[in-house]
Amino acid sequence: MRALHTAATGMMAQELNVQVISNNIANMRTTAYKRQRAEFQDLLYEHVSRVGAQTSSQGNVLPAGIELGSGVKTVGTPRIMTQGSLAQTGKDYDVAIRGEGFFKVTMPDGSTAYTRDGSFELDAQGRIVTANGNLIQPGITIPQNATGVTINAQGQVLVTQPGQTTQNQVGQIELSMFINKAGLKGIGDNLYLETPASGAPQNGTPQLNGFGDLQQGNLEQANVEAVSEISDLIAAQRAYEMNAKVISAADQMLSATSNLMR
Repeated sequence: MRALHTAATGMMAQELNVQVISNNIANMRTTAYKRQRAEFQDLLYEHVSRVGAQTSSQGNVLPAGIELGSGVKTVGTPRIMTQGSLAQTGKDYDVAIRGEGFFKVTMPDGSTAYTRDGSFELDAQGRIVTANGNLIQPGITIPQNATGVTINAQGQVLVTQPGQTTQNQVGQIELSMFINKAGLKGIGDNLYLETPASGAPQNGTPQLNGFGDLQQGNLEQANVEAVSEISDLIAAQRAYEMNAKVISAADQMLSATSNLMR
């Protein structure tokens, strides 16, 4: 019976939907996490009677045909790249992006990854790195005798050194933008990779040419809304249950048919 297969595709789709929602909820406290959303499309149709088909020699046509659908499929789980709220931390090397842009990160193999997570640290050489120890691009080294560090809205890294009354600039944080942010490939650790779908990165200076500005002593929070995720979870659960009931009903109908043939 066709209904068994159709309902099974619905159950698989909602199982994936619940998995996406559960990942969003699990990352509610992940710095700069961007929530995902499952998107679905209907599968191919069997056209038992095609709409518009001629029904008589006088030229009459069917105003509505008979189309039997074969279920649903998942076509994507795009990320919703909206701005998360900023939380003040007071830490010198915590930096949040307010607006467009991603920090550039050098991976251990020399490739470039991108992140919105600005929870930076210093390594043993005084270089600014991510929480996993990856260098940011371009590389910035803080002098060992620095007594104060300021990262302004334009991404300039300024330090105060003993015996000086003015700050010296030791580096410039750059940002990257993509024409299709949702096309970036997530690889974990709050990192993304460029893909053909995202387009090539456009590099620039914070607060100029459409780039966002930087906020020192702040971190961007996840853009997950608990109430929305819970309501989506309930809807997905009910949809799963209804598809399960369809399978149960189809099984009962097959059983009834089988009993008639005995």
